[in-house]
Amino acid sequence: MQSSTGRWVSGDDFFDRDSELRSLESLVHEGNHVLLSGQRRMGKTSVVRELGRRLEARGWTFLFADVEGATCAEEVIAEIAKAAHPIRGKLSTFGNAMRHWIGNSVEEISAGDFAVKIRAGLNAGTWRRDGETLLRDCANCPGQVLLVIDELPIFLKRALQVDGDKRRVDEFLSWLRGVLQNSISQGLVVIVSGSIGLTPLVRRLGIPDRINHLYEYRLGPWTREASSECFERLAQHCGLKIEEGVAGAVYEKLGIGIPYHVQSFFARLRDFATMHGLNMVTLQDVDEVYLTELLGPSGQNSLVHYETRLKDGLDDESFSIAMELLAEAATQDELTTNALRCLQRLYAPVVSNASILIADTLEILEHDGYLEKTAEGSYLFCLHPLKDWWSARFRGHHIPVAKRLSARDA
Repeated sequence: MQSSTGRWVSGDDFFDRDSELRSLESLVHEGNHVLLSGQRRMGKTSVVRELGRRLEARGWTFLFADVEGATCAEEVIAEIAKAAHPIRGKLSTFGNAMRHWIGNSVEEISAGDFAVKIRAGLNAGTWRRDGETLLRDCANCPGQVLLVIDELPIFLKRALQVDGDKRRVDEFLSWLRGVLQNSISQGLVVIVSGSIGLTPLVRRLGIPDRINHLYEYRLGPWTREASSECFERLAQHCGLKIEEGVAGAVYEKLGIGIPYHVQSFFARLRDFATMHGLNMVTLQDVDEVYLTELLGPSGQNSLVHYETRLKDGLDDESFSIAMELLAEAATQDELTTNALRCLQRLYAPVVSNASILIADTLEILEHDGYLEKTAEGSYLFCLHPLKDWWSARFRGHHIPVAKRLSARDA
């Protein structure tokens, strides 16, 4: 099992998730279209890639379309066509319809050129028809087909940002639902996934029924035992000796078993041991690497990613609220119900429906794995490095919301 940080894994490098794969495979075999959700860095892409690999071994066709960079529905259809490039010869109806701009050399054209030419022929008036033809051809291919549409929520959020008109999101999701429910046979199963939540987005827009045909399956974190076993296997593979308790200490430092962060912590400890000529990684090394590497300059990129993704998923007003909530939770060690009430009163004079906006933003922060709700109703950070990083950024100038409210009312 090789160390892998930041890329999807499959085959021998794929670890754990056997129960999740069995559940997803059962859903797919039953013909369910799935919305795969979960916190960031939880390994959703690795899970669907491994599922696709295993299904291919059983005769399925696996197509993977990453639509993160799409800016319009036409580009989404082009990306799906690009994913279907390996079976382009079987897309008879779609291929015949596209041949007047693709040309007759369909078999020789590369995947990239295929997508470019498809995109050139699509427009606002044709993408629905041509997209439906493409999906129907995929469904009619011999055998079963699994199509994964990755990062669809990011595309939808980008479409919403064009002019704030939710009809763009409504139009695409309504089209996809209609095609999958009415026009496609059981030959095609679709999994939609993404690093920002689709469910909170459609709820906020008041169109939750647009995804009611998708079975939501949430991918949770590794347990302490699974996280520790993964760490120990990585160490064994690399010949890295570790003091007893190191794997458990890594989990405690992280606070949650997110695969990417387990892998990242291991990689930094391995590099630390190499740089310092250590024969064994100790518990003290775990503390030092956490402070100097995970929270230091070299660890900033993975933590900044959380803020970037948050900004991608929220409008400006909601993003400002989210930053307030996270700063309060980080610097005060928790976001209390009293702090939420104070924040509502602070924002009420300048934000319409402040209580609703705060509640909606909290739902997104909880859904996407920034905060978790306690039994008492307060909120805590899930990932300890993220909490410590956020606290270091704001503790010097964040004034607790209760104090700000008291000062305003004085």
